[in-house]
Amino acid sequence: MTVSGFPPSEAPDADATLLPLMLWLSPAFPVGSFAYSQGLEWAVESGDIQDARSLGGWLVELLTYGALRADALLFAECFRAGVAEDWEALAEANVFAIALANSAERRLETTAQGAAFVLAARAAWDCEPLRQLSPEARVAYPAAVAAAAAGHGLPLEASLQAFILAQIAAAVSAVVRLGPIGQTDGQKIQATLIPRIRALAREAGGSSLTDLGSCAFRSDIAAMRHETQYSRLFRS
Repeated sequence: MTVSGFPPSEAPDADATLLPLMLWLSPAFPVGSFAYSQGLEWAVESGDIQDARSLGGWLVELLTYGALRADALLFAECFRAGVAEDWEALAEANVFAIALANSAERRLETTAQGAAFVLAARAAWDCEPLRQLSPEARVAYPAAVAAAAAGHGLPLEASLQAFILAQIAAAVSAVVRLGPIGQTDGQKIQATLIPRIRALAREAGGSSLTDLGSCAFRSDIAAMRHETQYSRLFRS
């Protein structure tokens, strides 16, 4: 497979192939990521997150034991299915990703962004894995991005790093808007987490679905409690 728009004889160098990731995972790509907080809005209101230190610890837990790790492993599974053109495996992994969303808002968060990503990516970056996902009733966000990356011949580990970093950046941005930290602290947190992001990308790249597991209960509770939170800025 080659990068969209480049014939094999004119394939770009390795660095240039990563440019699509920068576009797909930037805040400008129309998936509405700004509308979601991954349950962090409740964590801020409850006092679990009060400053940069508590937010950093929360995100480390998600990378190590929680939804961010699970999404990375599911991304890798969908990517491999796309590369192998195993459409049944891609569909099954997508359904599994949706089933693992353990609250109504988490399910909304992944499927709304997944559907928006497929719509926008097919308009400008169409490829066979995305076409195969399109008939699905609901598409999980990691499945959608993984399908695009596989369909355009992007490297798995770099795609994972970009995807995980984008999730961290979205979470930090949400907490900045909620007020407990400023933009400078937000940047410091993201810089500190880069080694952990790289480590998770390496782990997920060599993983299988049997490695899935989650033990970030407070985050799961936050997502559930947000559904009935009285005053809200975010959809999750």
